[in-house]
Amino acid sequence: MRAAVVTAFNQPLEIKEVPIPEPGPGKIRVRLEASGLCHTDIHAARGDWPVKPALPFTPGHEGVGIVERAGEGVAAPAVGDRVAVPWLGFACGTCEYCITGWETLCEAQLNTGYAIDGGHAEYLVADARYVVRVPDGIAPAEAAPLTCAGVTTYKAVKVGGVTPGDRVAIFGIGGLGHLAQQYAQIFGGETIAVDVTEEKLALARQLGAAHTVNAADTDPVAAIEALGGADVAVVLAADPRVIEQAHASLRRGGRLILVSLPKDNAMSLPIFETVLKGIRVIGSIVGTRADLAEVFRLQAAGRTEVLYETRKLEDINSSIEDVLASRVPARLVLLP
Repeated sequence: MRAAVVTAFNQPLEIKEVPIPEPGPGKIRVRLEASGLCHTDIHAARGDWPVKPALPFTPGHEGVGIVERAGEGVAAPAVGDRVAVPWLGFACGTCEYCITGWETLCEAQLNTGYAIDGGHAEYLVADARYVVRVPDGIAPAEAAPLTCAGVTTYKAVKVGGVTPGDRVAIFGIGGLGHLAQQYAQIFGGETIAVDVTEEKLALARQLGAAHTVNAADTDPVAAIEALGGADVAVVLAADPRVIEQAHASLRRGGRLILVSLPKDNAMSLPIFETVLKGIRVIGSIVGTRADLAEVFRLQAAGRTEVLYETRKLEDINSSIEDVLASRVPARLVLLP
């Protein structure tokens, strides 16, 4: 089979012929139909984060495809089912986090496309317990971005405690941001879209944003303060300066939801303002299997719209460059 393989950090991925994997006990083999390209894939391929993947490996954690073979002991999903293979590829299932609905905090977890070969390939093997069935009526290329971009931002809106009437500022409109905005609106929020690209702000308005701010020519803090300040700020741009702007835009009692992971792993936090204004800073990691199932139900019900562009698997390197240059309005999906 063909797979996009990282053989060295900070080098182009290689499209290689590798053996088709066989599923062991408790595992399934998935014939991939679509695989979303996430910024995390780029961080993985470049070895940006403190804990680096073992080389060589295949990235991709928005894989969607058909179960082709099941290993011993697999009762579900069934051969022929369409499933999504998310970032959380394995968790222990018995720790305090796993048994209290926070499996994404499990310290024994293994992540798809990082510790486990991922979806930028023709086939992958996954733990049958940690895939999520894709409802009928959702196309594979549509389901792929929901598998990470969707469930990650859905969880962020959830942990942000968005309630009807809250002003919710989304910093970074794109593959994640256009979905975060829709979830905030479903929860009853009045959304403020912040970006530096007019094309993405036009997309935000199309999707129902009450306000848009072009941070390339307008101070987003002043613009949001003029609206009365944000109750919740969801930060999807991996730039510490943007995180600091989001914090400054909050009104008293506001919640800063951190989702992006800046390479330098640092931000400046003004303690006086945080304490005196009662601001809460909350880290939000990807959602659980249950969260992803909810995301799929919203999509199947027509409550959300996924904007994506498809590319061929062999175009992965040029696709990465397009993502880094912000030439992509929403999500790129690779078709093996």
